[in-house]
Amino acid sequence: MPEQSPFDLAEGDPFGPHNLPYGVFSTADAPGRHRIGVRYGDRVLDLSALPSALPAAIHPHAELLAAPTLNPLLAAGRPVWQQIRAAVRSAVTDPAHHDEVAPLFHPLDEVTLHLPFEVADYVDFYSSEHHATNVGRIFRPNGEVLTPNWKHLPIGYHGRAGTVVPTGTPVVRPQGQRKAPEEELPSFGPSLRLDIEAEVGFVVGAPSTLHEPVGLGSFRDHVFGVCLVNDWSARDIQAWEYVPLGPFLGKSFATSVSAWITPLDALDEARTPPPARDFPLLPYLDDSAAEPGGIDLRIEVRINGETVSRPPFSAMYWTAAQQLAHMTVNGASLRTGDLFASGTVSGPEPDQLGCLLELTHGKGPYLQDGDEVTLTAWAPGPDGARIGLGEVSGRVLPAV
Repeated sequence: MPEQSPFDLAEGDPFGPHNLPYGVFSTADAPGRHRIGVRYGDRVLDLSALPSALPAAIHPHAELLAAPTLNPLLAAGRPVWQQIRAAVRSAVTDPAHHDEVAPLFHPLDEVTLHLPFEVADYVDFYSSEHHATNVGRIFRPNGEVLTPNWKHLPIGYHGRAGTVVPTGTPVVRPQGQRKAPEEELPSFGPSLRLDIEAEVGFVVGAPSTLHEPVGLGSFRDHVFGVCLVNDWSARDIQAWEYVPLGPFLGKSFATSVSAWITPLDALDEARTPPPARDFPLLPYLDDSAAEPGGIDLRIEVRINGETVSRPPFSAMYWTAAQQLAHMTVNGASLRTGDLFASGTVSGPEPDQLGCLLELTHGKGPYLQDGDEVTLTAWAPGPDGARIGLGEVSGRVLPAV
């Protein structure tokens, strides 16, 4: 039986020509050589070899595509991103190129995937009103569920870039201080309330200049693409440490990201208006005259193969463009490889909650050693196509 052509995709494949996400891979015969690739169906197209196959279309960018990480490509800026994306799409859809391009594919199950970019800074937001309201009800049952600033600015905190890991990396149960309300003094040991947070991450490409805020209209000039994020959370460590300065060791032990970064342009058909605002926004956050800032992403959370939630990203109160504008309004600069995440994605329904804290009303059970958590997502694309985001998966290992 002849081998199936890499250009023949199964009907409805979410990694078709409208998607073309970028990643970094290596092969068994050259494990130390990391190469940039684009996922197409169940194969990986080696972009480092594409300039020699299609010199007229992509040769000017050969040096960027020969790098062992996406960062040089990210730094090149949107016009270059668009040129390369157009050339790759032509390579996989134009039969005139198929003879030259076919040998550049590798079966997905025969390559090793790596962290696709070097993370510069990591910021995590708290932008789902449903999530924030549910958490407020758990922790402040007799008080205001939302803090006074919540509807006026995207709340966030700086995380730890060095513990951002690619999908498939085991997550070791963290240790730290814990103190239950009924205990007189804190104790030390493994987290007993290990949780997940289903999030969406945005990868910064072109940097910005210090002291120059990035406005809503410049979002596309700086953000290269989108990935899924699981911001693992030790709720007991977090609850004891977070007052008065916020999350720290309860968050910084591991943040898992997809091995594939979907270009922002691939999600144009999924653009959607965010929920209605309750208050007038300050000018730098006012997106009423901007392109729709929401994205219609349908996320699925599975634990040990069982679907436990389907959070809708379209329900997020604050958009990624508003998050970026707020993150830089004080003059903070962007660096190539910055990652900022949406915060837990939750919807209004009981089966749309993005963490176990919400799903169990704070009572548990939480993650056990050996549990495997997998996030997947898709967005509507052109002509009825689905745009798939690369999955994020991780298994919990015992504390050391």
